[in-house]
Amino acid sequence: MEWEIPDSDEKFSVDLTEREGMVTTTSVSINGIINDVSEIRISKAGDDSRIILETDRGTRFAHVAKIGDKWWIHLEGEVYTVNEVEKGSKSSDRSAGGLSAPMPGTILEVMVKEGQRVREGQPLMTMEAMKMEHRILAPKSGEVTSINFNQGDRVDMGATLVELGD
Repeated sequence: MEWEIPDSDEKFSVDLTEREGMVTTTSVSINGIINDVSEIRISKAGDDSRIILETDRGTRFAHVAKIGDKWWIHLEGEVYTVNEVEKGSKSSDRSAGGLSAPMPGTILEVMVKEGQRVREGQPLMTMEAMKMEHRILAPKSGEVTSINFNQGDRVDMGATLVELGD
């Protein structure tokens, strides 16, 4: 999954694994260069907006909210915003023909059929990951050429969910 920080030219790519309700960072790269970072374990704490961050430096709590493709993170008295850049979101690469899962999860709903014409920004699928829903949106107008998963299917991060043609 890629992230942008507003007013910065850097793109952060974070690889995550999910197991038993906990998400762990496996690697972080900035502008394609892999950086050494200590492992970060993320889990839900109570309601949907509160998370626990565990690192080798200790445990911290944060509140998060997602509005569109922007995440607001309140951590230790500071508010940070980051923009999510995932295939299917409006800020992703619009030339992509396949739409990938942003992280491991479960398909909740398939909203289109093969052969259907879709418009840019139209919801194609909804998936659940980390107890949150992620909408997979058409990055461009076109025809659905392939739907690779059905409702209830588990998917791995990077799995091609839907393919679009012209």
